[in-house]
Amino acid sequence: MQHANLITKLAEIVGTEQVLTAPEDMSAYLCDWRGRYRGNAICVVRPASTAAVSAVVRSCAEAGVAMVPQGGNTSLCGAATPAPDGQAVLISLARLRRVRAIDPANNTLTAEAGCLLQALQEAAGEVGRLFPLSLAAEGSCQIGGNLSTNAGGVQVLRYGNTRELTLGLEVVLPNGEIWDGLRGLRKDNTGYDLKHLFIGAEGTLGIITAAVLKLFPLPRATVTAWLAIGSPALAVRLLGELQAHFGASLTACELVSEEALGLVRKHLPGSSPALSASPWHLLIELSGGGEDAALREAVTAFLAAALDSGNLGDVVLAQNGEQARRLWALRENIGEAQKIEGLSIKHDVSVPISRIPEFIERAGQALALAFPEIRIVAFGHIGDGNLHYNQSKSEAGENATFLASQPQVNRIVHDLVHALGGSISAEHGIGQLKREELLRYKSPLEIEMMRGIKRALDPRGLMNPGKVL
Repeated sequence: MQHANLITKLAEIVGTEQVLTAPEDMSAYLCDWRGRYRGNAICVVRPASTAAVSAVVRSCAEAGVAMVPQGGNTSLCGAATPAPDGQAVLISLARLRRVRAIDPANNTLTAEAGCLLQALQEAAGEVGRLFPLSLAAEGSCQIGGNLSTNAGGVQVLRYGNTRELTLGLEVVLPNGEIWDGLRGLRKDNTGYDLKHLFIGAEGTLGIITAAVLKLFPLPRATVTAWLAIGSPALAVRLLGELQAHFGASLTACELVSEEALGLVRKHLPGSSPALSASPWHLLIELSGGGEDAALREAVTAFLAAALDSGNLGDVVLAQNGEQARRLWALRENIGEAQKIEGLSIKHDVSVPISRIPEFIERAGQALALAFPEIRIVAFGHIGDGNLHYNQSKSEAGENATFLASQPQVNRIVHDLVHALGGSISAEHGIGQLKREELLRYKSPLEIEMMRGIKRALDPRGLMNPGKVL
């Protein structure tokens, strides 16, 4: 076997049972969540400590073998899937699951890369704190992957994305050296802030093994409501009015099209409360440190005035935590419902909030003209300008053929996003999916600066090759 010596060395580091070589054992690691990308690997190695990750990386570097880091394998752009040539070692971080420290007084939590996002939310809650990163995959995604993709989610509006929730990192560099940057400081003005190189780099510059994360006081009051609205323009207007009225208490504001909600009703009917049909919907959440009754009264009064003015078609105000969870399930199950429905062309874009209505109108008209009978499933985080904007045909059998049109669809969507001052990747990253698209929309200077950073940290190109650049 070509790499027998390397496999033997890796087994000495982590134990024979933690080095997978049989195709049936590796299979789950070699296909992305969407089922779009499938690769191969020399082996899958599962270290359980930073020291072991360092030794694994050092051994691969000495052998001149590429490495692909993987967390919960929930990437939506193929960032954690190796190439089909099978010439890389896949390094799973799933066994690095320790919460190393929680400091309530400093509002920080130090966790290893393999910790599930939901586990960190629960650990923070046990000491009366909130870790606000929240997304549909939180029961299976790992914090290392969240950091590597700079994950967003539903509470970016109030708390920011993963980058803004991170104070320090521990990283294994491509040569196996360990950079210990685990500092829980909110002010540290001592030169380049190196952690930001690795957040959002999708494992192309090194492997994040631990992080110091920000915590917040646990809200004592939370109010959740589902609003039926007539248009994205009205959604933007209501967002502004909610922010003006409630300030930082507005935690989340999610836009959902009737087409997106219809897929959830079709494929996951048990999770669907009775909601009025409407062209568009808005899911809002407000939270704060005051009394629940006072916040609920203020939100009720605001929504009553909006109903009286004709801005809302209907309102469902959650009366308890279970009703709130059911409303959130409608939003969070859209991705799963789309997966059940079948193949589609997906976009994760952002534009200035003020231009969301223009984007939806212009993109919809252009796509309908180019592709008659196209179905557009649009939803996302209107509070931070991020839309998930996906296309398919209503007949599932037509979608395999329709996928061949992705370059033309991308050109319509991404060119318009660029013209409106937006981004072709808001929170999912680049991975394999958007690598060529990046070259079209980043300036040559930006691309060369990124390549310069890559050359400086990974001169042999061994760390997650073929991703981002």
